[in-house]
Amino acid sequence: MSTVIIGAGHAGGAAAAVLRQLGHDQPIILIGEEPHPPYQRPPLSKGWLKGEVGEDGLLLRPRAWYAENQVELRTSTRVVNIDRQARQLTMSTDDTLSYDTLILATGSRARKLVLPGSDLKGFLELRTIEDAEAIKAWFRPGFQLAIIGGGYVGLEVAASARQLGAEVDVLEREDRLLARVAGPVMSSFFRDVHEQNGVRFHFGVAVEGYEGLDGHVSGVRLSGRPPLHCDAVLVGVGAVPNDDLAAAAGLACDDGVIVDGRARTSDSRVFAIGDVTRRPMTFYDRTLRLESVPNALEQARQAAAAIVGAPEPKPETPWFWSDQYDIKLQIGGMPFDVDAVVLRGDPAARKFSLFHLSKGRVQAVEAINSPPEFMVGRQWLASRREVDPARLADVSIPIKEV
Repeated sequence: MSTVIIGAGHAGGAAAAVLRQLGHDQPIILIGEEPHPPYQRPPLSKGWLKGEVGEDGLLLRPRAWYAENQVELRTSTRVVNIDRQARQLTMSTDDTLSYDTLILATGSRARKLVLPGSDLKGFLELRTIEDAEAIKAWFRPGFQLAIIGGGYVGLEVAASARQLGAEVDVLEREDRLLARVAGPVMSSFFRDVHEQNGVRFHFGVAVEGYEGLDGHVSGVRLSGRPPLHCDAVLVGVGAVPNDDLAAAAGLACDDGVIVDGRARTSDSRVFAIGDVTRRPMTFYDRTLRLESVPNALEQARQAAAAIVGAPEPKPETPWFWSDQYDIKLQIGGMPFDVDAVVLRGDPAARKFSLFHLSKGRVQAVEAINSPPEFMVGRQWLASRREVDPARLADVSIPIKEV
């Protein structure tokens, strides 16, 4: 019997590869709704939009790899039902497929803002190659883009759009950028960087709907303010897990498919990995849904090891990154239960880091153009070592000697 993977994104592609690396000799079938083999999504908002990366540069593995490694790749295919008792999948074509082990890697989708005018043309999403290609064709000098939401994805698109000459307005309901994921220092830093590059910010605004002209969006209606003219709108207010298929099959879900530390769902024959999962993070004594490539890869290794009976992989600390202009942000850990934040370096120099501490131990590190601080911070996270805040803030002391 075969191992079937639903979802041919980063997580699903990695799971197929790790299974083969660990000696799994049973058939593997990888099913994806898109027409492409598994590819990297982070460059879509950066290198792809700027024309620096082509499709071959996005692919996780060459197209020939799948046939060479006996992985049956079924693209442009959608699974509509999981029968766990019969261990059988039904496709949108009414074809069926049996499985012995199932891996769900269905990812997430952009959260919608359903408001008056949402049915107009001109709303952009950035989840697929086709989305990014459509956006790239529009971004040019004089084009006016409105981005709703001041999170990392919106800011990455804003940076790429400005580098291609487009005009950008970012609308944020909070009073600062990254309000839900970063502290005031990081928020102020990215605001300064983007304003220096010509991005216009509008804080404390409430979007009421959209104006249109000839069926195409032409503006954003704001509460208590004049409408904002635009040629297109990108909504970047988060993502929701694609857990509908899992929920319909009776698997335990709660804003994502609930899994254990080996990526196993409430059905021992079904695993789930990547953005779609809610997983335990014992380091922080809670469960989380993480949207990141490192998380997808870690859970792919967990599921593959469990399927072949290999030892459980060593737990990893979560990490993330973002590229905007000449800025590289690297984040290690999550700032939960923090009682102190230590600034190391100078934001004005565009080279600094923020260490989030709990009782002297590092809970998270945010590093701007500072790879050594990021790497050492992740090591401290894993080892739970206490650090001296005064020595940590002193840049005259090399980070490895703190």
